[in-house]
Amino acid sequence: MIQSLILTMVKKHKDAWNLSLLFRNEVQIKSHRKLVEKASYRFINKWQKKDDYLSDPKILRAALNEYENWQKNFGANFKEVYFYELKHALDENNPGIKAKLNKAIELSQKIQNDIQFFEIRLSKIDEKTQKRFLRDPKLKTYKHFLERLFVNAKHLLSEDEEKILNLKSVPAYDRWIRMLSGFLSQSEGKVITEDGKLQIKNFSELIGLMNSKNAKTRDSAAKVFNDILKNNLEVAENEINSVFTDKKINDELRHFERPDSAAHLKDDIETEVVDTLVRVVNKNFKVAKRYYQLKAKLFNVKKLKYHERNLEYGNIANNYTFDQSVEIVLKVTQKLDKDFAQIFEKFLKKGQIDVFPKKGKRSGGFCAAGLITHPIYILLNHNGLLDDVRTLAHELGHGINDELAKSRQNALNFGTPISTAEVSSTFFEDFVIEELIKEVDDETRLALMMNKLNQDISSIFRQIALYNFELELHNKVRDKGYLSKEEIGKLFQKHMFGYMGEFVEKSEGSENWWVYWTHIRYFFYVYSYASGLLISKSLQSSVKKDPNFVKKVKEFLSIGLSDSPKNILANLGIDITDKKFWEQGITEVADLLEETEQLARKLSKI
Repeated sequence: MIQSLILTMVKKHKDAWNLSLLFRNEVQIKSHRKLVEKASYRFINKWQKKDDYLSDPKILRAALNEYENWQKNFGANFKEVYFYELKHALDENNPGIKAKLNKAIELSQKIQNDIQFFEIRLSKIDEKTQKRFLRDPKLKTYKHFLERLFVNAKHLLSEDEEKILNLKSVPAYDRWIRMLSGFLSQSEGKVITEDGKLQIKNFSELIGLMNSKNAKTRDSAAKVFNDILKNNLEVAENEINSVFTDKKINDELRHFERPDSAAHLKDDIETEVVDTLVRVVNKNFKVAKRYYQLKAKLFNVKKLKYHERNLEYGNIANNYTFDQSVEIVLKVTQKLDKDFAQIFEKFLKKGQIDVFPKKGKRSGGFCAAGLITHPIYILLNHNGLLDDVRTLAHELGHGINDELAKSRQNALNFGTPISTAEVSSTFFEDFVIEELIKEVDDETRLALMMNKLNQDISSIFRQIALYNFELELHNKVRDKGYLSKEEIGKLFQKHMFGYMGEFVEKSEGSENWWVYWTHIRYFFYVYSYASGLLISKSLQSSVKKDPNFVKKVKEFLSIGLSDSPKNILANLGIDITDKKFWEQGITEVADLLEETEQLARKLSKI
């Protein structure tokens, strides 16, 4: 039955986005824009001059119901913004798309500025009224939404000041980010391919080719990649200093004590929890260094080149077609829970996954959700590597998380806190890797175990090293006022080699890899890869012990923003305030490393 289902889906799937699920033409866009403005200003005009909702829970319930309905169906012109954001991801250097996206954002900002009074005024009611509202059963549906507003209140400015910050965000931040990303995505160069020919490859393809089993191909791709980064250094230096300074201004105005404080508040997680996680991972960098030592031995080199640190070891099939990737991931989701597989099927059938790399397309992968009524879209750059199978499982995990939250939550509780956003992605990713490890010979098992370790090391240790780099970079920009590209490069290498150790070389050009690392432009979310994977490992362990536990996993993935991560996880028996919890997850990685070393010795590989 499962095999038949898989074969059917492999034949039927689409490999490009069907954006007509949002809009079919410009006429629809214009019509929707009018509806957005009408609905938005109906709410604004009704509630802007009223204040009874700030004291009467019954009236507040009515206001929140209307606000939730607006957020569900319209938001601040978000459907149009979402549509052009997606089109922009497919063609980052198309000026026509950029122009339409900017116009959509302009209207969105205007509506946001005009409607923000509602949350600002509500957040600033007196403490006594806050407590009364939180106790009132009529407001139970919106309890955590209100809790988050009340906590955020001390960092909000006046309504007029908030409007100014909102308006400046595009020229002071967004356009800088888009500019650099656009320059990189349109870059290309000639690479020696595996058949010995010179071929022009785009930026996304270069990233995949740096992991080629052919040394000439990966070295050739790395040289072109490093040249592209070097050519964009001057722009990146100005870009990163500008967006970091803009954040410094915002943080000072909002009275945040640390560069990462605003992110933690937004993520609904205590700074102390993140600090505990970071300290535990930093203390265990020796695990990552030991992994790279093993990898260097397996490749029979003293040191791995920087671009080879993620190179797949062993004879794993290096040409996974997308059909094969679908087959593997669909099989795993079907085994875990039929609802997971059905969500994947829907994405495939309706054209919600864009698969292959092309010039101008954004590199990497992502899952975008929009509003609760919008279709979810997944972007891939499938190059046929094992890592691309993993990426499909990873991004699908996000999509499943969002779909489950849609089915259970209202629009104000729809979403996932960054602090737990990577739980679902790594949950499915790990089960896919384990599926591949089953029923293979020792040589292939060693290769797959090394690949699994590579993902664990990257998700936990690399991301926390990057968090350390990001935090120090913000602090140095604030102290000094401006950092040169050379200073940024030295700081980047300090933190990257702080976790990798002496078995990865400081290859020429590696100091510039911060240029394309988009993570640091979105401010302090990378810890969530580590927290997500370590939490995910705990859930995976429970499912392996009792397959019925997957029901609790589904419950966890459907809770959205209706409660804090700490409370949600406590209900599953997980205490993220306890360093022992994080240590246990890292012990699992260390145990896998020990098992892999033993297998390598058994096979006389080291």
